[in-house]
Amino acid sequence: MLSLLLRIDKFRREVSWNQAFSTSRFLTYDGAMTDATPLDEVDRIALAWQRERPDLDVAPLQVLSRVTRLARHLDLARRQAFAKHQLETWEFDVLAALRRAGSPYSLSPGQLAAETLVTSGTMTNRIDRLETGGHVRREPDPSDRRGVRVVLTDSGRAVVDDTMSDLLSREHAILAVLGERERDELADLLRVLVQSFGD
Repeated sequence: MLSLLLRIDKFRREVSWNQAFSTSRFLTYDGAMTDATPLDEVDRIALAWQRERPDLDVAPLQVLSRVTRLARHLDLARRQAFAKHQLETWEFDVLAALRRAGSPYSLSPGQLAAETLVTSGTMTNRIDRLETGGHVRREPDPSDRRGVRVVLTDSGRAVVDDTMSDLLSREHAILAVLGERERDELADLLRVLVQSFGD
């Protein structure tokens, strides 16, 4: 008898869920239905978990699952931009660090390693490869006779500038559905979240 009652209860919940899902088109971040925002895949996942585990607060899914999906689109845009200009991601990171440094576009290997979050050994290998490709060159450090500076060449500057322009156009396209105020608000909220990790 208990088994039968449980099956009936499950059936009633499924019917109620299907009716709600078929007649409701919109969902807010707190799980309440509204007429403001169309349902997406994250909403469907969150609603399914709410149905199966009503004791859980699934609010984080509404934010972080979308961040994960957005990251996939951004990663694809970055890889496409870099591939178009025949750069690896790490190559762009190093060249971009030098470009951001401003004229004369020069940093020490240690500074580059810190900027790109890699070890000194990894950076040495990357500088070697970029130097072979003609994008950077090593010069003596005038302030340290034992040190060197890594300098962005004209070729390196041209390729990183072109790649950055291409990347930004793709990122603008990703954000095109948002107005300027919405983009600013989203940036502010994400800044708060990222800074909570000390970044």
